[in-house]
Amino acid sequence: MLTIAQITDLHITTDKDPLNQRRNEERLRQVMKTIHGLRPRPVAIIASGDLVDRGEVEEYLELKRLMADSEIPIYYALGNHDLRAPFLQVFSGPGAQTDPNGYVQYAVDFGSMRMVVCDTLEGENHGDYDEARAAWLSATLDEAPERPTAVILHHPPIPSGIRWMDPDPQSPWLLRLAEVLTGRNQVKVLMCGHIHRAFYGLFAGHMVAAAPATSIQLTLDLTEVDMEVPDGREILVEEPPAFALLMSNGPDLTTHVCLAGEYTPAVTYNFPFRKLA
Repeated sequence: MLTIAQITDLHITTDKDPLNQRRNEERLRQVMKTIHGLRPRPVAIIASGDLVDRGEVEEYLELKRLMADSEIPIYYALGNHDLRAPFLQVFSGPGAQTDPNGYVQYAVDFGSMRMVVCDTLEGENHGDYDEARAAWLSATLDEAPERPTAVILHHPPIPSGIRWMDPDPQSPWLLRLAEVLTGRNQVKVLMCGHIHRAFYGLFAGHMVAAAPATSIQLTLDLTEVDMEVPDGREILVEEPPAFALLMSNGPDLTTHVCLAGEYTPAVTYNFPFRKLA
């Protein structure tokens, strides 16, 4: 058995925005400390987009500084707050690979499983996946049709119910992505971010698991909203920082949602477990 931790929506920034700089850095530190304390320790961490807040080189340098002490390899994907050129100016190597077209897309094998990182950057805050990226994904999945695979996307391809964040289900990029993924039995889960909340659903016959943010979470409000008329509703809430954990156990991939922080033990293992009849 092996595990991979997913962190997402870090929104690291600089002293141009001191409140979010302090808050988002502290929340990320809590998450990283919790991940490093997991048993067994994850073999990798995937940071699935919105790594920084404005896509500036200075923010990526700050992120690199914060991640320098990690004892676990970190792999990166991009979100709608990121910019490719500044990101690639600061990050390189196995955790920041590009495909032949310059998109931040790559595959990594961990034991019996494969992680395929996709680049959904572009579009009006709703992601994109053009024909070149879709062709790359199709070819990459063709390389290992029997290997259990987790596909990493920043933007979930399904609605969360938080209306102002959700994509149009008829968006061309979603139809294109569905065409590539349909019938790919090795794909066990699509792991996403963007919504700053955990939620689950199905897309093209595959489980979608959206992870909560390390930064502040979106308020769960599933009512109608007028995108042109502000109504004073709560948008973000300081729920605890959190992350997801992908577990590979033979042909099966399972995801967990984990809160960061230190909590008082409620029960300890002092007596043998009884076998159930």
